[in-house]
Amino acid sequence: MNIGLIADDSKKNLMLNFCIAYRGILNKNQLFATGTTGELVEKSANLAVHKFLSGDLGGEQQLCSQIEQNQFDLIIFLKDSTSFGGFASSTSDTICNLCDAYNIPLATNLATAELLIKSLERGDMEWREIYQ
Repeated sequence: MNIGLIADDSKKNLMLNFCIAYRGILNKNQLFATGTTGELVEKSANLAVHKFLSGDLGGEQQLCSQIEQNQFDLIIFLKDSTSFGGFASSTSDTICNLCDAYNIPLATNLATAELLIKSLERGDMEWREIYQ
């Protein structure tokens, strides 16, 4: 399965801890991330990650392009819900809207991310292979 990882700056440590905790599951899948998040996950969790550009340099748009092509099976986007407005907000909305349009499971908080990753481990996400 192809998993996209995105984390706002204030959530990067949370993403790292998540990836370390679920390394055994994540290691069995293809991981994609925006540049800074990908580098942190690769180094800290010792996971192979295909890295796009950093989010503010176009990485989120690259990720959106892959979502539009239905190339992801799961997106974990740990976003900072306390910051509003600006470029980051519009990109965040775009990612969420695209996941809705293409029926790609999306976690925007740790609780949902854990539910989805455990669902992946149980094999509950196999419907994505049929859907594509």
